[in-house]
Amino acid sequence: MSAVTFDTHEFVKTLEAAGVPALQAEAISNAVKKAHESAELATKADLRELELSLTVKLGAIVVVALGVFSALLKWIA
Repeated sequence: MSAVTFDTHEFVKTLEAAGVPALQAEAISNAVKKAHESAELATKADLRELELSLTVKLGAIVVVALGVFSALLKWIA
């Protein structure tokens, strides 16, 4: 999956602007960054790739099913 960036410096600045002490803001930022890195997030590109893959597989299943159905009809008739 694609990497999604997390700007820790901007996050710390935002926390400090809201009145959070610098050391606490850095600790929160590090904790959020670690949680963010360990999460497996799907991007829009990942979802598009998955959708394409599933569409191709479904198309193949339909083609095979039609072939089997056609063979059964010839065998029965």
